[in-house]
Amino acid sequence: MAETRWLDDREMRAWRAFLAASALVNRHLDQQLKDDSGLSHPQYEILVRLSAAPDRELRMTELANGLINSKSGLTYQVTQLEKAGLVRRRSCPSDVRGIFAVLTEAGMARLEDAAPGHVAAVREALIDVLTPEQLDAIADGLGEVGSRLRAQD
Repeated sequence: MAETRWLDDREMRAWRAFLAASALVNRHLDQQLKDDSGLSHPQYEILVRLSAAPDRELRMTELANGLINSKSGLTYQVTQLEKAGLVRRRSCPSDVRGIFAVLTEAGMARLEDAAPGHVAAVREALIDVLTPEQLDAIADGLGEVGSRLRAQD
Protein backbone atom coordinates (compact mmCIF):
# COMPACT_ATOMS: atom_id res chain seq x y z
CA MET A 1 0.00 0.00 0.00
CA ALA A 2 1.34 3.43 -0.97
CA GLU A 3 2.22 5.88 1.75
CA THR A 4 -0.16 8.85 2.10
CA ARG A 5 1.21 12.09 0.69
CA TRP A 6 -0.21 14.56 3.23
CA LEU A 7 -0.70 18.17 2.16
CA ASP A 8 2.00 20.58 3.26
CA ASP A 9 1.13 24.08 4.52
CA ARG A 10 1.20 25.64 1.05
CA GLU A 11 -0.96 22.90 -0.45
CA MET A 12 -3.41 23.02 2.46
CA ARG A 13 -3.69 26.81 2.09
CA ALA A 14 -4.51 26.40 -1.62
CA TRP A 15 -7.03 23.61 -0.94
CA ARG A 16 -8.84 25.53 1.79
CA ALA A 17 -8.91 28.72 -0.29
CA PHE A 18 -10.37 26.79 -3.22
CA LEU A 19 -13.06 25.17 -1.06
CA ALA A 20 -14.09 28.43 0.60
CA ALA A 21 -14.00 30.57 -2.54
CA SER A 22 -15.87 28.08 -4.72
CA ALA A 23 -18.61 27.60 -2.12
CA LEU A 24 -18.98 31.35 -1.49
CA VAL A 25 -18.95 32.28 -5.19
CA ASN A 26 -21.53 29.60 -5.99
CA ARG A 27 -23.75 30.68 -3.11
CA HIS A 28 -23.48 34.35 -4.14
CA LEU A 29 -24.32 33.62 -7.78
CA ASP A 30 -27.17 31.28 -6.92
CA GLN A 31 -28.72 33.85 -4.58
CA GLN A 32 -28.35 36.66 -7.12
CA LEU A 33 -30.06 34.60 -9.81
CA LYS A 34 -32.90 33.53 -7.49
CA ASP A 35 -33.46 37.11 -6.31
CA ASP A 36 -33.28 38.73 -9.74
CA SER A 37 -34.80 36.14 -12.06
CA GLY A 38 -36.22 33.24 -10.05
CA LEU A 39 -33.67 30.84 -11.54
CA SER A 40 -31.16 28.59 -9.83
CA HIS A 41 -27.57 28.64 -11.05
CA PRO A 42 -27.94 25.18 -12.71
CA GLN A 43 -31.13 26.35 -14.44
CA TYR A 44 -29.39 29.47 -15.72
CA GLU A 45 -26.52 27.34 -17.08
CA ILE A 46 -29.02 25.08 -18.88
CA LEU A 47 -30.61 28.11 -20.55
CA VAL A 48 -27.17 29.44 -21.53
CA ARG A 49 -26.14 26.12 -23.10
CA LEU A 50 -29.41 25.81 -25.00
CA SER A 51 -29.22 29.41 -26.24
CA ALA A 52 -25.79 28.74 -27.76
CA ALA A 53 -26.78 25.44 -29.43
CA PRO A 54 -27.97 25.13 -33.03
CA ASP A 55 -31.73 25.63 -33.14
CA ARG A 56 -31.51 26.27 -29.36
CA GLU A 57 -31.76 22.55 -28.60
CA LEU A 58 -29.51 19.78 -27.30
CA ARG A 59 -29.92 16.10 -26.56
CA MET A 60 -30.34 15.60 -22.83
CA THR A 61 -27.21 13.42 -22.66
CA GLU A 62 -25.13 16.06 -24.42
CA LEU A 63 -26.52 18.74 -22.13
CA ALA A 64 -25.71 16.65 -19.03
CA ASN A 65 -22.14 16.05 -20.21
CA GLY A 66 -21.61 19.74 -20.97
CA LEU A 67 -22.91 20.78 -17.58
CA ILE A 68 -21.01 18.08 -15.70
CA ASN A 69 -24.28 17.07 -14.12
CA SER A 70 -25.90 13.72 -13.52
CA LYS A 71 -28.70 12.75 -15.87
CA SER A 72 -31.14 12.59 -12.96
CA GLY A 73 -30.09 16.05 -11.74
CA LEU A 74 -30.49 17.45 -15.23
CA THR A 75 -33.89 15.79 -15.63
CA TYR A 76 -35.09 17.46 -12.43
CA GLN A 77 -33.86 20.91 -13.52
CA VAL A 78 -35.30 20.58 -17.03
CA THR A 79 -38.63 19.49 -15.54
CA GLN A 80 -38.69 22.65 -13.41
CA LEU A 81 -37.83 24.79 -16.44
CA GLU A 82 -40.49 22.99 -18.48
CA LYS A 83 -43.15 23.68 -15.84
CA ALA A 84 -42.18 27.37 -16.02
CA GLY A 85 -42.53 27.32 -19.83
CA LEU A 86 -38.84 28.12 -20.38
CA VAL A 87 -37.87 24.78 -21.94
CA ARG A 88 -39.76 22.06 -23.74
CA ARG A 89 -38.77 18.52 -24.58
CA ARG A 90 -39.09 16.76 -27.89
CA SER A 91 -38.37 13.24 -29.03
CA CYS A 92 -35.49 12.47 -31.33
CA PRO A 93 -36.89 11.25 -34.67
CA SER A 94 -33.87 9.00 -35.36
CA ASP A 95 -33.53 7.47 -31.86
CA VAL A 96 -36.61 6.48 -29.85
CA ARG A 97 -34.62 6.79 -26.60
CA GLY A 98 -33.28 10.25 -27.43
CA ILE A 99 -34.87 13.36 -25.94
CA PHE A 100 -34.02 16.95 -26.80
CA ALA A 101 -34.32 19.93 -24.49
CA VAL A 102 -35.45 22.97 -26.46
CA LEU A 103 -35.25 26.58 -25.33
CA THR A 104 -38.61 28.34 -25.73
CA GLU A 105 -39.06 32.01 -26.61
CA ALA A 106 -40.04 32.63 -22.98
CA GLY A 107 -36.84 30.88 -21.90
CA MET A 108 -34.75 33.05 -24.20
CA ALA A 109 -36.47 36.17 -22.88
CA ARG A 110 -35.82 35.10 -19.26
CA LEU A 111 -32.17 34.43 -20.07
CA GLU A 112 -31.79 37.83 -21.74
CA ASP A 113 -33.31 39.49 -18.67
CA ALA A 114 -31.14 37.49 -16.23
CA ALA A 115 -27.79 37.74 -18.04
CA PRO A 116 -26.76 41.35 -17.25
CA GLY A 117 -27.28 40.93 -13.50
CA HIS A 118 -25.55 37.56 -13.52
CA VAL A 119 -22.51 38.91 -15.37
CA ALA A 120 -22.33 41.82 -12.93
CA ALA A 121 -22.42 39.34 -10.01
CA VAL A 122 -19.68 37.20 -11.61
CA ARG A 123 -17.54 40.31 -11.99
CA GLU A 124 -18.23 41.40 -8.41
CA ALA A 125 -17.55 38.00 -6.87
CA LEU A 126 -14.55 36.89 -8.91
CA ILE A 127 -13.36 38.63 -12.06
CA ASP A 128 -12.85 42.19 -10.82
CA VAL A 129 -11.30 41.01 -7.53
CA LEU A 130 -8.29 39.46 -9.30
CA THR A 131 -5.41 40.85 -11.33
CA PRO A 132 -5.04 39.73 -14.96
CA GLU A 133 -2.14 37.51 -13.88
CA GLN A 134 -4.25 35.87 -11.17
CA LEU A 135 -7.07 35.29 -13.67
CA ASP A 136 -4.62 33.63 -16.06
CA ALA A 137 -3.23 31.43 -13.26
CA ILE A 138 -6.73 30.35 -12.17
CA ALA A 139 -7.86 29.68 -15.74
CA ASP A 140 -4.72 27.67 -16.51
CA GLY A 141 -4.64 25.75 -13.24
CA LEU A 142 -8.32 24.91 -12.99
CA GLY A 143 -8.42 24.21 -16.72
CA GLU A 144 -5.74 21.57 -16.17
CA VAL A 145 -7.67 20.08 -13.25
CA GLY A 146 -10.82 19.87 -15.37
CA SER A 147 -8.99 18.31 -18.31
CA ARG A 148 -7.37 15.66 -16.15
CA LEU A 149 -10.62 14.72 -14.42
CA ARG A 150 -12.56 14.60 -17.71
CA ALA A 151 -9.89 12.28 -19.13
CA GLN A 152 -10.40 9.90 -16.19
CA ASP A 153 -14.14 9.59 -16.85
